[in-house]
Amino acid sequence: RQTGPVIDMPVPASFNDITQDPRLENYIGWVWYEKEVLLPRRWLQGDPAPRVVLRFGSAHYYSIVWVNGVQVVEHEGGHLPFEADISSVVQGSPGTLCRITVALNNTLTPHTLPPGSIQYMTDKSRYPKNYFVQNIKFDFFNYAGIHRPVVLYTTPAAYIDDITVTTTSSDSVAVVQYQVSVVGSTANSLSLSLRDQEGKVVATGDGPVGELKVLSPNLWWPYLMHENPGYLYSLEVKMQAQVGGALLEDVYTLPLGIRTVHVTSTQFLINGRPFYFHGVNKHEDADIRGKGLDWPLIVKDFNLLRWLGANSFRTSHYPYAEEIMDLCDAYGIVVIDESPGVGIKLPESFGNKSLQHHLAVMEELIRRDKNRPSVVMWSVANEPASELPPAAHYFKTVIAHTKALDPSRPVTFVTDANYALDHGAPYVDVICVNSYFSWYHDPGHLEVIPLQLTAQFENWYKTYQKPIIQSEYGADSVPGLHSDPPMMFSEEYQQAMLREYHAVLDKKRKEYVIGELIWNFADFMTNQGTTRVLGNKKGIFTRQRQPKAAAFLLRDRYWKIANESSCLPPVITSHSLFL
Repeated sequence: RQTGPVIDMPVPASFNDITQDPRLENYIGWVWYEKEVLLPRRWLQGDPAPRVVLRFGSAHYYSIVWVNGVQVVEHEGGHLPFEADISSVVQGSPGTLCRITVALNNTLTPHTLPPGSIQYMTDKSRYPKNYFVQNIKFDFFNYAGIHRPVVLYTTPAAYIDDITVTTTSSDSVAVVQYQVSVVGSTANSLSLSLRDQEGKVVATGDGPVGELKVLSPNLWWPYLMHENPGYLYSLEVKMQAQVGGALLEDVYTLPLGIRTVHVTSTQFLINGRPFYFHGVNKHEDADIRGKGLDWPLIVKDFNLLRWLGANSFRTSHYPYAEEIMDLCDAYGIVVIDESPGVGIKLPESFGNKSLQHHLAVMEELIRRDKNRPSVVMWSVANEPASELPPAAHYFKTVIAHTKALDPSRPVTFVTDANYALDHGAPYVDVICVNSYFSWYHDPGHLEVIPLQLTAQFENWYKTYQKPIIQSEYGADSVPGLHSDPPMMFSEEYQQAMLREYHAVLDKKRKEYVIGELIWNFADFMTNQGTTRVLGNKKGIFTRQRQPKAAAFLLRDRYWKIANESSCLPPVITSHSLFL
């Protein structure tokens, strides 16, 4: 039964900016998507018939999905995939249309991730009846919709359900440990082949658990750290199983990078060599499509990252699309993979209900990204109220759970709390600190940065003896706004702030600072407010991906750092977007 207006809506895309209707721009509540598709006859017949799966790359935030009027899956969370086996619903009726219906709700509560709250305005002299607003404690627009691809695919009745790989290496040999799970049959056999980029088989194995030895391996190296970054092998896993007298076969090919990660009290080591994060924070955000997947935009961003000389980014503040992560693996871009744990500010967001959901989100994230060589560290949250006493148990539990799921990677969360009051910091492997000296603190006073930033680093390191990443710093700049002497919001002020930070970073990276991630790669949309003019303007690129003056300053710096630490021939930079 139709309950409201029906309009065409592209997928993937956020629905907010597609129309001229301001009510949809800021809509909070349920929306409905529906589409009919005709499935191939071969999917619906056979003995045993294939398994038919409906998969969503992501939908924000809470989803209920029906197929032909039958509910098939329910999922909470806006940035990770989910799927449903719909075989029993669609098989037996070849030639008929399959109707897929999705109900989607973008309401955030104190127990969602990210959290939020609904505030009803009860003053009838100022607000209409039943008027409410969605309050959030994070500084980006809460775009909603089906943001990533929706696909239908098939597997045999018995199939490869999961693969886990970890790698170790020395100069002459690498070991790939693997574990494969099969669903639908206990009478199965597994064979594995590891191929290099030329297609040559370099190792073979069999069975659900084992290890492959690779002689003279090509290691996965970050961009600008090796002449051949992002080297990927192909691990082919082949399953054969007997089901109902039929021999079934399933084959899955997993891109595989051989690399190690290790953290000391002063260094972050990749393949035994010190790695310095010189990169960015990003957002999945662009005109019109909001957070919807957009291949031209993705490729443009990677071209800009490599032009910039950035070797890394953090998925601020939620897991990014798998398509983006695929390119990180292929290009050698190092990733700090962050959960949607942003805006955890209210005391009730540290309770058991929130904690259990956070643990489930980490399970989903690690299952999705555990085999990616580009992912070198998990971040479980950004700028939580970690000075609150409940944060101690909360982050001790989340971090321990994350480490139990994946012992191979360090774990952090990103803090803006005082070093002496942070209850979560004792449990992280790397200290990640956000600070905006001369912007949110002492605005306009660039001269305070050297003292305050130096004290920040020294206090954190003295307290915890752990390596530190400056995980956010920056200033808003309106493109084309100029001021000399530098004034806030001018391109000159953004440059001047960066120079002050860089002077301190250059001293501390010789000691225990292992990285710097600018906030932000590009301007992005936020809620409307008196400090935001069509969004956050801290990007070094505009929302349309045009460079501000700070982009050239940062490019010169990143290539200089890369040339200092690399065995590659030096690269001469110029103020051009073309190399």
